[in-house]
Amino acid sequence: MKVRVKLFAVAKELAAHDALFVDVPQNATVADVQEAVVASVPQLSKIVRNALWAIGTEYVSSDTGVTEHSDVAMIPPVSGG
Repeated sequence: MKVRVKLFAVAKELAAHDALFVDVPQNATVADVQEAVVASVPQLSKIVRNALWAIGTEYVSSDTGVTEHSDVAMIPPVSGG
């Protein structure tokens, strides 16, 4: 199934897009989405595991299930002073 992943900040810059559509299996989890994101845009591999992940308005863990209708977002770590 295809899942849309919204990207923000440095993730958006590295991917050169504000969203990605990735293929994941039925009964996929956020961990599956993370793997698909890295396969789609290898440059994101350095931040994908440290990013916060959300579905809708709630932060979720890597074992949270996703559907093709899930509103998935990857929020990269913030740095600065």
